[in-house]
Amino acid sequence: MPIFFAHPTAIIDENIEIGENTKIWHFSHIMSRCKIGKNCNLGQNVVVSPEVVLGDHVKVQNNVSIYTGVICEDDVFLGPSMVFTNVINPRSVISRKDQYLKTLVRKGATIGANATVICGHTIGRYAFIGAGAVITRDVPDYALVVGNPARQTGWMSEYGHKLKFNVDGIAICPESKEEYLLKEGKVNKKL
Repeated sequence: MPIFFAHPTAIIDENIEIGENTKIWHFSHIMSRCKIGKNCNLGQNVVVSPEVVLGDHVKVQNNVSIYTGVICEDDVFLGPSMVFTNVINPRSVISRKDQYLKTLVRKGATIGANATVICGHTIGRYAFIGAGAVITRDVPDYALVVGNPARQTGWMSEYGHKLKFNVDGIAICPESKEEYLLKEGKVNKKL
């Protein structure tokens, strides 16, 4: 008896790992040699390619393809119809399967609807990628990036609120009341 739920229209290949309480919805395809953590939710029409790794509590919205080379840590949110790539210079008749670049999405990051992540980059912890953004370089922890190509416009809390720093470089999340420190161009949560 599976420890996860898969809708009857989903295709689940052999030689996979899927954690308990994960849900896989309509018309999705989970390919061999991938690993999906516990308590994940994969929406309608999602493709998870071989060797992809999804941590625990990852939410994948409808119409997302996660290609070989992508690793998402725990608590990542992938918005509807966002796009990953895995080859820099694809051509139809030239096989470049040996040239897949790795993309790492760190813990707690959010990628908005219709955003595109060009392969070979790291999206930092709790970073927030705005809808429609095109990621062409690494994104720092807690950064808010928008546009094409994406540019940083601010910082976000772990609860997903834009942070407003005072002259001492301290900001307070309006929801969690946790404090953040901006120092030397980097943000960290104060302990």
